[in-house]
Amino acid sequence: MSADIQSVSDVRVKYIRGVPEDTRETDRSQDGQQLTDVGLQQADVSVKLENEQLKIRINNLSRNYSLLENKTANMAADNSQLQEEVKKLKDKTEGKWCPEGWTRFGCSCYFKFTEMKYWDESRTDCQDKGADLVSINSKEEQEFVRKLNMKGQSWIGLFRESTWKWLDGSALTETFWATGHGKPTGGSYGSCCDQQGKWTQSYNYKKTWICEK
Repeated sequence: MSADIQSVSDVRVKYIRGVPEDTRETDRSQDGQQLTDVGLQQADVSVKLENEQLKIRINNLSRNYSLLENKTANMAADNSQLQEEVKKLKDKTEGKWCPEGWTRFGCSCYFKFTEMKYWDESRTDCQDKGADLVSINSKEEQEFVRKLNMKGQSWIGLFRESTWKWLDGSALTETFWATGHGKPTGGSYGSCCDQQGKWTQSYNYKKTWICEK
């Protein structure tokens, strides 16, 4: 009896408030469906965004990998070229064969002739042997020529026109003139070496000579 009274009372309250008994249940169902739809849409947008970000990262990684491959290939090519240049230099320096009686220093072969000839005749003799009068371009080469020459003075490939020049066209970067020599006198030639191992200059008369090839 009391349960029936309570039920009637609940229905009366709902009626008085203007809310049908089954309307609130329907609204709750619709609200839940809307929330579910919104959640699914948000999840879908999130997945699409993550996919786009992933594609961008993959593209960046692919581009960086391609750049790295190109850089590696260029480095390999440069390394190969350097190795080839080193090999050529090594062959030139260590593998050069000098004729019998000639002495190798660095990349060249040298020979001192003990006959006596004028400067121009000495040069012609060197050229006939595929060489030329020696050019001295460093302290080390100067010391080598000094020891090779030993006693007396020999013609070298140094001559003067308006300035002093080497026959092979190389720059006169270092000089080893004896005191009082190397002055601007046209038509003179250089020889090596005096008792102090220095260069001297003189006009064309007979001396021994040193060839370089």
